[in-house]
Amino acid sequence: MDPNLAKPHLVVGKVVAAQGLKGEVRILPATDFPSRLIEPGPRWLQRPGGSLQSLELISGRQLPGRDLFVVCFKGINDRSAAEALVNHELMVDANDRPELEEGEFHVLDLQGLEVRLDVDGPAIGHVIDLHHGGNDLLEIELSADGRHCLVPFVEPIVPEVHVAAGWLLLTPPQGLLDP
Repeated sequence: MDPNLAKPHLVVGKVVAAQGLKGEVRILPATDFPSRLIEPGPRWLQRPGGSLQSLELISGRQLPGRDLFVVCFKGINDRSAAEALVNHELMVDANDRPELEEGEFHVLDLQGLEVRLDVDGPAIGHVIDLHHGGNDLLEIELSADGRHCLVPFVEPIVPEVHVAAGWLLLTPPQGLLDP
C-alpha cells in the first residue's frame, strides 16, 4: 500500500469536467495557491465517499479569464478516463503548506478555533471550515443551538485571529448570526 495514502490530505480542488479528448480535466480550485494545480508532482483524488487514489500531476494551466484550471495526470490518456474522474476531489499532503504572508492562514489552522464576540468573552461557537467563493466564508457552528452560519472572512467582521491561542474575534453586523 502507498504510505502516502495513510497521511492526512487537504482538498485543493474538484474535478468538474473532462477537457478535450486527450485525458485532461477541468478543476474548480479550492485553494489560494495556484501552484498546487499547476506544478508537477504527487496528488490524490477521492471520489465522494470513496478511497484515495494516488496520481502524478504532469501539468496544469489556468483558463484565461476563468476560475478554472486544466490539468493532466499521468496515466489518464483519453476522454473516458478523464470523465471517470468527474466529481472527485483533488488533494495534496496536508503537511505541504506554502509560506504565508502576514494576515494569511491555512484552512487547517482555522478549523476548530473558538469564536468569540469579545476578547475576554466566552466562545459562542467554533470554526468548522473555510469555503472559497467570491469571498472566503468561514463556516461556524454556534454552541447555543448547533446551527451553522457562513461568515465573510474579511477584516471588518473577523478583525483578530489568534491561531496559537485557539480563538478568533467576530464582530458581526446586526442579523448575521440570526436564524
